[in-house]
Amino acid sequence: MATADDDQRFMRRALDLAEKGRGLVEPNPMVGCVIVQDGQVVGEGFHERFGGPHAEVNAIANAGGASLSGCTVYVTLEPCCHHGKTPPCTDALLKIKPARVVIAMQDPFPKVQGGGIQVLTSHKIQVSVGTCGQAAAQLNAPFVKVHQVGKPWVIAKWAMTLDGKLATASGSSKWISGEAARAEVHRIRGYCDAVMVGSGTVKLDDPLLTTRPPGPRTAARIVIDSQATLSTSSRLIETISEAPVIVAVSESARSERLERLAHAGCALVVCEGSDHAQRMESFLRQLAQRGMTNVLVEGGSQLLGLLWDARQIDEVFAFIAPKIAGGSEAISPVGGRGILNMEEATQLVRTDLRSYQETICLHGFTGF
Repeated sequence: MATADDDQRFMRRALDLAEKGRGLVEPNPMVGCVIVQDGQVVGEGFHERFGGPHAEVNAIANAGGASLSGCTVYVTLEPCCHHGKTPPCTDALLKIKPARVVIAMQDPFPKVQGGGIQVLTSHKIQVSVGTCGQAAAQLNAPFVKVHQVGKPWVIAKWAMTLDGKLATASGSSKWISGEAARAEVHRIRGYCDAVMVGSGTVKLDDPLLTTRPPGPRTAARIVIDSQATLSTSSRLIETISEAPVIVAVSESARSERLERLAHAGCALVVCEGSDHAQRMESFLRQLAQRGMTNVLVEGGSQLLGLLWDARQIDEVFAFIAPKIAGGSEAISPVGGRGILNMEEATQLVRTDLRSYQETICLHGFTGF
């Protein structure tokens, strides 16, 4: 008989397996599965790619055809019970006749949402839900947010000097962080669906925003540009064959500018609303409808401030370099309205400190 410690141990292994799918399975969730018989792991697997077999099917295949009757199955997310790109995972589990299925968390996807659990229990299989549930929810927080809130997971990244400057008063910012830190930013880009900047950043820095070397995903480059002023000679448009360019515009943008960007190959997204915050809300919802799960925001200060004031940021990577810029007119990372009293400041949770040679990174979550 498995103990609670056994359940924790095997589920943690399933979570480690699930993590291997990051950047490869979205907009699907990352899922891992471990099959145990007589206290020994006999099969394990994870969801390896979007459209491919799910974790349970891969774990069963990994067991090599051995009889699995009476086994215990550990899976990080409720098995699906509907036909999507693959058959229901509940069907695959019923065929092996497990005695018990341990599930970390219920699936928020409307076509499942408890239905998989109901199928299993209706066939007299013992089901336990909640083992390592918090860790599973954190792993798939972007997936959960898309289905519960209708918006993608928003990750804010910035590099700043020790005295908190994003750039000098003249706008100079290359390079604040070191090479190792910049390599980490490319790694993060590699599992995101999009990288977002404001039009001011494009005009000042003319960035590429591509991932080098390429990661598992090709992030679309997003420019928040309400009046469609993006230059067709920008490096973003010159490299549009390497990664898509999406331009978020307002309803008041001039038609000739929209036609020019559309002709250059940009995807235009018209955002409804009477102010920047309302238009951003509209835009994020449209990104979720396009199947985007993780969006990385790389600035500038006005865009980060807008998102922060609207409580739209979920995760933060703040790279801090041992440099001092000074200057009362130098730019800080997060603009916007801000707060009046320090007790109103957002306290990041689940923080960790990472070192990238001379640059350190404070990573955490907002808890919004």
